[in-house]
Amino acid sequence: MAINTSLEERLAAVEAAIAQLQKQIVASQPTNWLQQIIGSFKDEPAFEELLAYGRAIRQGDESLLEAQDKL
Repeated sequence: MAINTSLEERLAAVEAAIAQLQKQIVASQPTNWLQQIIGSFKDEPAFEELLAYGRAIRQGDESLLEAQDKL
């Protein structure tokens, strides 16, 4: 800044810089990662198959797993 810059001009420049920094802080706030991926596997056959395997394991139905091993 120039030496003869008025106090009001200097203060306005500082306020503008602070406002810019505040915008950057708000923009860089991390978003919830779960919200970012919700629905990303919708209608994905491989994901549906994975869910079926998980269900079979939890229920103790190993026939689904054995059928996969024979392929």
